[in-house]
Amino acid sequence: MRPAPTILHLDMDAFFAAAEQAAKPSLRGKPVVVGGLGPRGVVSTASYEARRFGIHSAMPMAQARRLAPNAAYLVPRFTLYRTVSEQVMELLGQLSPLVEPLSLDEAFVDLEAGGSAFDSASARATGEGLRRDIRAVTGLTGSVGLAGSKMLAKIASEQAKPDGLVLMEPGTERELLGPMGVRTLPGVGPATGEHLRRAGMTTVADLAEAGEDELVRLVGKAHGASLYRMASGHDDRPVVAERETKSVSVEDTFDVDLHDRVRVRTEVDRLAERCVRRLRESGHSGRTIVLKVRRYDFSTLTRSETLRGPTDDPGVVREAAGRLLESLDTTGGVRLLGVGVTGLTDYTQEDLFAQAAADADAGGAGVVHEPDEPEAPLPQADAEPVAERHWPAGHDVRHAEFGAGWVQGSGVGRVTVRFEEPTSVVPGRVRTFRTDDPDLALSEPLPLVAPRSL
Repeated sequence: MRPAPTILHLDMDAFFAAAEQAAKPSLRGKPVVVGGLGPRGVVSTASYEARRFGIHSAMPMAQARRLAPNAAYLVPRFTLYRTVSEQVMELLGQLSPLVEPLSLDEAFVDLEAGGSAFDSASARATGEGLRRDIRAVTGLTGSVGLAGSKMLAKIASEQAKPDGLVLMEPGTERELLGPMGVRTLPGVGPATGEHLRRAGMTTVADLAEAGEDELVRLVGKAHGASLYRMASGHDDRPVVAERETKSVSVEDTFDVDLHDRVRVRTEVDRLAERCVRRLRESGHSGRTIVLKVRRYDFSTLTRSETLRGPTDDPGVVREAAGRLLESLDTTGGVRLLGVGVTGLTDYTQEDLFAQAAADADAGGAGVVHEPDEPEAPLPQADAEPVAERHWPAGHDVRHAEFGAGWVQGSGVGRVTVRFEEPTSVVPGRVRTFRTDDPDLALSEPLPLVAPRSL
């Protein structure tokens, strides 16, 4: 534990939904739900307006629609979210060299390591300044927790939501933690929480009073000792600037089970392309290709193939995933497919030579990439024969005459677009087009905040 609250935890408020509201003036102040829109989709993020209806992350989308049928339901736009996340992480990097990202919208910062804070007053000033900078650069809000440890800083940021700052003064940890429920502590999930409840422990104070020996008896040596330390407010974990990426993967759940073997292979190829795109964006290559298949009966099969050298070649990953698919029986139907790459290493020129040499030594056997085969294009949106997938709800479009807008919905050969931009003063007009209108095309997201003039 530190004597000063110089560990900061930032958590952006309802990040995906807030970014969509910032990008779409007509949705500001209204319930917005972001996630998979098919029958098997789940909620990724719900705006605070949508949460009033009882909608929350990981809820089935069908249930969310029943709770709030008039909310705006949008497909995630990760290109936009990553761009905003990079802006936020750059601001954090200005405060300290020790920034530990947990996700696109969440990170720890060691303010002491960057000389940004040394006591409560300077830590609070730095936290408030960060919140102002985030709003100015991104147009979004974030909640900040400040404390002497990572655990307490994260708890503080949760208390600060939405759009606030909470500072836990060192020395007050047990007093502040005591009344909180046991689920507040990291690692206490529903099962452990219920086990502790049956033992008469519902608050953090109950855990601290029970003592380490009793907690070890209830939940085991490692977990019990850790619980007691956390209940006492102790957490000595450092802020780690870089976390090793162990794998890169993508997966899709389908609205209707896939039975056509050709369609299944097409989807695997498409997932392989997306996986390689992420692999290259992270600056890695990998040796092991993994295929995940969830069948109609929810049984999940995983197969992997380790190459002779690391690769980030889409053709190599495609072919390896295809070979893995051939070893699996999918005749009953497939509800989910996933492709991943593990055994990652930093991308180097030698990787290409290692793969080529391995192929040559194998005499054409094993992994073979034919250089004359053209790579499949990587479109801005997945090209699908179904109109609804070609025009995902919420995604950006541009019309030759009407300019920038976003998809409100599509179906029956028509797509409805609202023409407005993040900087629009009033909600834009709505127009409907044929899905094959040559003047309408998907486009890149616009900045949420207008660039500052020099």
